[in-house]
Amino acid sequence: MTILAHRVDSLTRDALAVLQPGFEGTTAPAWLLRQVGEGLTAVGLFGRNIASPEQLAALTAQLREVREDVLVAIDEEGGDVTRLEVRGGSSFPGNLALGAVDDTALTREVARELGRRLAECGVNLNWAPSADVNSNPDNPVIGVRSFGADTALAARHTAAYVEGLQAAGVAACTKHFPGHGDTNVDSHHALPRIDVGLDTLQARELIPFKAAIEAGTKAVMSAHILVPALDPTRPATLSPQILTGLLRKELGYEGLIVTDGMEMNAIAGTYGIERGSVLAIAAGADAICVGGGLADEATVLSLRDALVAAVREGVLPEERLADAAARVRALADWTLRSRTDAPREGSGASGIGLTAARRAVVVSGTAAPVAEPYVATLAPVANIAVGDETPWGVAAELADLLPGTGSGVYPEGSAAADVLAAAGDRTVVAVVRDAHRHPWMTEVLDALVAARPDTVVVEMGLPRAEPRGALYVATHGAARVCGRAAAEVIAGRA
Repeated sequence: MTILAHRVDSLTRDALAVLQPGFEGTTAPAWLLRQVGEGLTAVGLFGRNIASPEQLAALTAQLREVREDVLVAIDEEGGDVTRLEVRGGSSFPGNLALGAVDDTALTREVARELGRRLAECGVNLNWAPSADVNSNPDNPVIGVRSFGADTALAARHTAAYVEGLQAAGVAACTKHFPGHGDTNVDSHHALPRIDVGLDTLQARELIPFKAAIEAGTKAVMSAHILVPALDPTRPATLSPQILTGLLRKELGYEGLIVTDGMEMNAIAGTYGIERGSVLAIAAGADAICVGGGLADEATVLSLRDALVAAVREGVLPEERLADAAARVRALADWTLRSRTDAPREGSGASGIGLTAARRAVVVSGTAAPVAEPYVATLAPVANIAVGDETPWGVAAELADLLPGTGSGVYPEGSAAADVLAAAGDRTVVAVVRDAHRHPWMTEVLDALVAARPDTVVVEMGLPRAEPRGALYVATHGAARVCGRAAAEVIAGRA
């Protein structure tokens, strides 16, 4: 009887160990602390959990009072995807800007400084970088989150980012394996599919992941995508051929395999979260990321119980669950040791993000510095990975340099006439994000430039369209520092 009780307890602890749940609030709720005490080894943070660096440090300290080696994970890519600075915009440009500069030493330093700031707040696992080769310019979810469309460039910057982040004692989680760049569907909404042959996958998608593995990435995140050349029936997150056969055996990866968010519709809408989680662990995943949309104790308990039941019913081998839990604990142990090994003092690179953003700006055309501009932000619906709570654009930054700046936000359905009426005699600064993917933006821009040839255009997404306007500024991302760099150009202070 004692042995059975111990075995059940061990199963329960292993099932808890492989979960990476989220929660609501800026302090740890009682249920979360209880589950950490019972075996939960990781938690995931989102923008809703962060108010300031001081508050975040207090939150992570609260968790470590219960378990010293707890993994505290975050989706902090910098650039457009920021949780640390969700309310003001990131102090670091994203991957596309770093790829545009193409200085691996700069990428390494940016990642190290970002990692240092995370470590100071007690965060030790970052679900970044994105190693996806953005070969499809119409990709609705990757875009500026990729270092670019060139495979070799993406590979060398992925490796540099991993090295920089982990030099600060924060584990990197390279994503989205085996590559999300050639998709035209957002996996938050549906199941994307990549229909290319093995030769293309080997020569394009897999190269940056090989570079990340060689650089020592501590974790790899799977993608919720169907790749028929590798597995015609199951998405990568649930595929033994992809996670165990390709990633573990062929590529020789021994670190932690983390799933993308299991509540995303690509999994939740096709397999269900509980069944999907069991299939993911059975396929070779070690950690279940859940909590972006589901953030309560009921979710944790239902997933824990589903994993335990799967072992008891013979659906999930007990040794596979134990192996997954052991890999989670091994990473937790690495982060605990790295807390004393990694430097914590300021690196002298506090301005490295703005420096990088300035270097990433590309300008076409010439125009005299604008005195009192009117900034018209043509705003698309934000993708879920980015979120709509983080401000972007150049209006605030330009107003800081030119106090007479006016501004307005124009969603789909707006017309150039609306902008011109609000602008009056002032020079129009039209700010767009991925204009090539939004015909309505192109229509408005064309009309603005035709009516006002002195219009300034700022592209803060993927710069695919032909430059237009008297001055065209491409920032390669919409981070706060990217907006500042563009504002400096427009105001003649670059």
